[in-house]
Amino acid sequence: MLKKRFFKTKDEVEVTFEWPKTEEQSISVAGDFTDWQPVAMKYNKTKKAFNFKTRFPKNEQFQFRYLIDGEVWENDPKADDYVPNDCGTDNSLVSTAEA
Repeated sequence: MLKKRFFKTKDEVEVTFEWPKTEEQSISVAGDFTDWQPVAMKYNKTKKAFNFKTRFPKNEQFQFRYLIDGEVWENDPKADDYVPNDCGTDNSLVSTAEA
């Protein structure tokens, strides 16, 4: 799940990537903003979810996917859109434009 926080005085958007914990032991997020290198998401016991927070410039789009337990790639069901990738599947897309 994606959460966005827009700032009135900055040209950036805080984006939180979140994945609810069920059986997963670890979740990483990877995207064009990490050169597709997986970055471990922290587990939040209170929310019972893994999350990763970062800031992006406004009015841009970024592709990403989640890596579950270092083996399975998944898309975000709440992504802004999906785009085909070179592996024959889709990547999730997050847009930092205000609706």
